[in-house]
Amino acid sequence: MFDSLSSKFAGAFGALRARGKISEKDIELTTLEIRQALLEADVALEVVESFTAQVQSKSLELLSTLQAGTNQAQAIFDVVNQELTEILGGGARRIRFAKKPPTVIMLAGLQGAGKTTLAAKLAKFYKDQGETPILVASDLQRPNAVNQLQVVGASVGVPVFAPEPGNGVGNPVIVARDAIAFATSKLHSMVIVDTAGRLGVDQELMNEAIAIRDAVSPDEILFVVDAMIGQDAVRTAQAFQDGVGFDGVVLTKLDGDARGGAALSIAALTGRPIMFASTGEKISDFDIFYPERMASRILGMGDVATLAEQAKKAFDGDSAKKLEDKFLSGEDFTLDDFLEQLEAMSKMGSMGKLLGMLPGAGAMKKQIENFDESEITRTKSIVQSMTPKERRDLKVLNGSRRARIALGAGRKVSDVNALVDKFTAAQKMMKQMRNGGSMPGMPAGMPGLPPAPSKTAPPAKKKSKSGNPAKRALENGTIS
Repeated sequence: MFDSLSSKFAGAFGALRARGKISEKDIELTTLEIRQALLEADVALEVVESFTAQVQSKSLELLSTLQAGTNQAQAIFDVVNQELTEILGGGARRIRFAKKPPTVIMLAGLQGAGKTTLAAKLAKFYKDQGETPILVASDLQRPNAVNQLQVVGASVGVPVFAPEPGNGVGNPVIVARDAIAFATSKLHSMVIVDTAGRLGVDQELMNEAIAIRDAVSPDEILFVVDAMIGQDAVRTAQAFQDGVGFDGVVLTKLDGDARGGAALSIAALTGRPIMFASTGEKISDFDIFYPERMASRILGMGDVATLAEQAKKAFDGDSAKKLEDKFLSGEDFTLDDFLEQLEAMSKMGSMGKLLGMLPGAGAMKKQIENFDESEITRTKSIVQSMTPKERRDLKVLNGSRRARIALGAGRKVSDVNALVDKFTAAQKMMKQMRNGGSMPGMPAGMPGLPPAPSKTAPPAKKKSKSGNPAKRALENGTIS
């Protein structure tokens, strides 16, 4: 979503770094570039003016303290990073749990913002952390809203309290109130109430939301907003804040191609933190919103922390330990191991998103956009078409076996050959690393790699013996 904004920030700081010693005029010009970039990204004017004023003021104040030889551009960059983090909310805020369960979370927002799917994502997120959530179908107006919640609830293994069919039938306030009593009796630790939305803010919507709020006394009211609707997101949030009130914001559709100004405006203008972000259609495309990580991505520094967390979730601890033991013991890395790693990578989401979290991803934008996501699937199909013996020992792969594998995977024999060649090269590289060598372009003994073996000193060159018997006796120490 922030590709265009990131590109403009990169251009502004690239020019600043090229100047070396920075003047007040340079800071003024950079601030103007940043201002233009934010306005083009649909950030609210009030937020833009406040942000750029703070950046310019703090940068000028810092400039007078920077000594010669200091990386001045980096110091100004750090100021922008800090201010960007602040307007995004400063720091991540977690859900406030009730002292006495269940913790009640009420979702509010306009129709089409993605509340129902978000409810399932939120339930799955906390279920994975040991909570026992239940979803409540209090959206009784939108056609098939109750059925949709039941479907997404079943997909994540979370029960749904839905005593009314919906489609205009039933009282949403009574459903919400009865759900609390039901959840308490069944010892559910969390209740997530999905409420009705409208195509626009109206008094009927507000009155219903206020009535549900008063009936269930939620511990958290989360305003769910579509990040792609630009300035309307801010106006709607302010209307809900004045009418119902809310404690935090959830941004949906952050994987879209909109300019993203809502994300940069909503926290600053409402005074409420962005607590969660939905970054895709999959249930797993959901996480806590970290302002510092989002600022890092906007400024082109990537989001390695989130990437590491996703890897930790995807890669099973036992599997990682098994591979480590194999590496240390000298066993070969097999195609079974390779397949296991491919399966784990698939759980992490699209490779495009993962590559986008790397520092400097903006410079690889074209390559990331052109990355063929189906390549992983094709590779898996080739490995899965092999017998267990073939996966363990590539030497048995003669011509007829390779033809059979290609036929089974729906690929060409040349594709099978290419995979085998690449994998064989990878095996050799791992052996080289295990024996103390290094990967190409990487020095031996780096952290995480086996230390390079200590090389024994070459044998000392033998000194020539003197031809004189007396001198030779002295050299041998036989004469004192």
